[in-house]
Amino acid sequence: MEIIEKTGKTVEEALEAALAELGVDRDQVEYKVVEAPSKALFGLLGGREAKVEVVLKKVNPVDTARAFLEKVTRAMGLAVSMSVSEDEDCITINLHGEDLGLLIGKHGQTLDALQYLMNLVAQRDARDRLRIVLDIEDYRKRRAETLEQLALRLADRAKRSGERVVLEPMTPHERKIIHMSLQSDSRIETFSEGQEPFRRVVITVRK
Repeated sequence: MEIIEKTGKTVEEALEAALAELGVDRDQVEYKVVEAPSKALFGLLGGREAKVEVVLKKVNPVDTARAFLEKVTRAMGLAVSMSVSEDEDCITINLHGEDLGLLIGKHGQTLDALQYLMNLVAQRDARDRLRIVLDIEDYRKRRAETLEQLALRLADRAKRSGERVVLEPMTPHERKIIHMSLQSDSRIETFSEGQEPFRRVVITVRK
């Protein structure tokens, strides 16, 4: 736990100096006054500056993420509720409400961008790093199921035709779902080609 010690003519001045050094707002710290300021005797001797000790509060990344999402959705005029679930790999925040398609975007692109920004904000002052996933009405689960079915269908096409099948560009997470869906098929091989954000999965028959 890092403790910042600062002095100033007043407690307020010492505190502001500590906040400036830490680059945070007042509600993100706890502080105590080590020495109160005192005036010099007859204005000549014995004057003492104020001294404070300041420490960053322990930040819960999930609480910060929820506050960020509430601010964003409120600014967009959206009424949402949130549920939080946790497993071994990550914590998932799921948004629920009406007309949330705008937050998902095409193939989840807006959702991914919002998740990225949420994690930037949530992890900024956190001491413990957490993997926080953002979902909306279980979109990611439904999208994963759709991609798994697509992978199996296109793998069958590749086996029937003997030609390689090239999928549309996908995010790294979605490409991983395709690869994982077909890894147990001994007749099929998958790999990715192209540059982000146009990188795509290719399905071929093993020779």
